[in-house]
Amino acid sequence: MILETSTTFTQPDFELSSGAVLPTLDLAYETYGTLDANGDNAILMCHGYTNNPHAGGDAMGWAANLLGSGKAIDTDKYFVVCSNMLGSAYGSSGPASINPATNKPYGPDFPKYTTLDMIAAQKLLIDSLGIAQLKAVMGYSYGGHLTYLWGATYPDRMRALVPIAGVIERKTTPEDIARIRGRFVDCAGWNDGHYYGNEDLPGGVREKMIAVRIETLKNYGLGDYLKATVDDPAKRDRIIHDRAKTWAHQFDANSLSILYEAGIGSKADAANIKAPLLNALANSDSVVDVKLGQPTVDLLRSHGVDATFHEIDTPYGHTGPMLDAHVWADTLSAFLDRTP
Repeated sequence: MILETSTTFTQPDFELSSGAVLPTLDLAYETYGTLDANGDNAILMCHGYTNNPHAGGDAMGWAANLLGSGKAIDTDKYFVVCSNMLGSAYGSSGPASINPATNKPYGPDFPKYTTLDMIAAQKLLIDSLGIAQLKAVMGYSYGGHLTYLWGATYPDRMRALVPIAGVIERKTTPEDIARIRGRFVDCAGWNDGHYYGNEDLPGGVREKMIAVRIETLKNYGLGDYLKATVDDPAKRDRIIHDRAKTWAHQFDANSLSILYEAGIGSKADAANIKAPLLNALANSDSVVDVKLGQPTVDLLRSHGVDATFHEIDTPYGHTGPMLDAHVWADTLSAFLDRTP
């Protein structure tokens, strides 16, 4: 499904790195602010693994605490573009898209693709919007990895890079993919991933998706945040359950595995990166170890990159950089101001 706040970019005959051709590339995206006459004040934002292109514009935006008028990512100065990932479930081409060969959703038969295809699709979108050199590419979590990849693949296309809670190399394995898909094999109506139309069967995919999301939200730090801000345990549980239920009605179970699979072997070549880089990691993150921060920056510096590591002091884990945006917003704003 596409969010009401999103727009779709479409490109025919998108060739994937595997050599397969996607007959139609759809990429959902949102924009904030105004592109200047030179087309060079744009920031590309890359979202996380199971997130969407709604980065700001209201309190529901996943980066709303950082993005907006007068905020660290100041929409009075910058034109911000956030695109949905190729293979995701918020309006971009993915498993729920119709396969023209069968006139049914692709499901698990969606063509194999990689993270390089993800950023190539984003580049087509950026080109179509009349954006020259990007002011910055920045991304959160999986989007943080894509930020590194953008810097290494299109090194002259941006003047700054800000990976947040991301890694320069993904360690995904085929076993990870099997584990993700294995969570659904006992769901009613799963049918090896061709489950569309059977989502709401008792014991079906929707129920499993809600359970998966509750587990993820708690693991990412939302549970700790709610304990600190909401006194009533029952209310905390309702908030998490309601968010999980909303997500389970929007996301695609097949996207969970194909997005992960696209990252197998994905590593940004530090030697190719040119733009100044701010690597931001939370010191309580259980998903991306903060200990990776300085060694990554040291590697980049060994190749001449103007790289800086910023440790975000937050108790809210992987989600901390967004929930506790105020504790590092000045650092981000200053970094963006010092890069032309």
